[in-house]
Amino acid sequence: MTERTRIKMADVLAGRRRGGLLLFFGPAVIASVAYMDPGNYATNIEAGAGYGYRLLWVVLGANLIAMLFQALSARIGIVSGNNLAELSRMHFSKPLTLAMWVVSEIAAMATDLAEFLGGALGLSLLFGWPLIWGMGVTAIVTYAILLFERGGFRPMELVIGALVGIIGASYLIEMFIAPVDWSAALIGLGTPDLPDARALTIAVGVIGATVMPHAIFLHSGLTQDRARSHGIAEKRRIVRFSNFEVIIALAVAGMVNIAMVIMAASAFHQGHASVAEIETAYHTLTPLLGGFAAAAFLTSLIASGVSSSVVGTMAGQMIMQGFIRRRIPIWLRRAITMVPAFVVVLLGVNTTEALVMSQVVLSVALPVPMIALIYFVRHRGVMGEFAVRGPLLWLAILGAGIVLALNFVLLWQSAGLSVPGLPA
Repeated sequence: MTERTRIKMADVLAGRRRGGLLLFFGPAVIASVAYMDPGNYATNIEAGAGYGYRLLWVVLGANLIAMLFQALSARIGIVSGNNLAELSRMHFSKPLTLAMWVVSEIAAMATDLAEFLGGALGLSLLFGWPLIWGMGVTAIVTYAILLFERGGFRPMELVIGALVGIIGASYLIEMFIAPVDWSAALIGLGTPDLPDARALTIAVGVIGATVMPHAIFLHSGLTQDRARSHGIAEKRRIVRFSNFEVIIALAVAGMVNIAMVIMAASAFHQGHASVAEIETAYHTLTPLLGGFAAAAFLTSLIASGVSSSVVGTMAGQMIMQGFIRRRIPIWLRRAITMVPAFVVVLLGVNTTEALVMSQVVLSVALPVPMIALIYFVRHRGVMGEFAVRGPLLWLAILGAGIVLALNFVLLWQSAGLSVPGLPA
């Protein structure tokens, strides 16, 4: 952040300058990329193709939970001046902190698997390259974007914001091309429905792809020292600006996810319900909706893979620094997190299946930051008068409880046991 920008922000907080809201935009925009990564493409295509509009309510509910937890994460960074991983290290025992770090690193690697593979797959399909070539180009591009961080927060925020704009514009185009049944879509958004056990697995994957562990850690770090405040009144104003930004950024991410399911439902559900892979979706879109729709789909996938891979690397660095006070060079971090993706490709594992399973892993890891976040936002020693109480706290507990319950059901299914009331 340049000194000039800091002075403008200070003027806004002190009431010497009107407006200035855009000066505080950036952290939620970066965090929102995690909610539009290639893992979302895999789960949303499978949801829309297999069940039409019936699982849209899952996407909407997951996005509302994400809004709440991202707002709370930003609040912790603003008020305490520490990120979630640092607070965990400071307040929890060493064995618990190490366990949380290990789980969070696994989640970060699962995240990067989805992001890196998605970007590489998009390039491979668009240009007809071998997947390994796409992976190489994705690695170079993401590393080049990471170098923008040396210039401060703003250049990175602008680059990520531009990529988010490409994703949003691509799906806006898709909505004009796809033959959408809007009445069925509205019913799907407002009517909870899980037809069978497979729908439940996809629903958990959708939640894992929407509410992201690394994004909860990252957001607290992006806000912890971004704006300098003097006194409670200025801090309260920063929190208010942050909440407004979270609503806007996550609403855009939610609309993109809803658009993904709607596109898959309208294009594939009738006659192509078995479409569950990104490659198949692309090849099927061309004869159904035309080459322009297919190109828009791939463009958004590449922008999603590149931007979310950058954000995932940033989150991984923050998690490591916060939990164990270690930082490694960005190029080494980037290299380490690419390993699982190369292993998946070299072993010949189906890429879309790997993407979906990575989202399930993320959903299982999600309770770690969610529970830690709830613990700290209600902690008066950490938050002072900004400690969360009443309905907001109970909503956060309810959101975490829903995720925990779904994870338990998923593990129950994985053990080969049937879920009462749901056909296989």
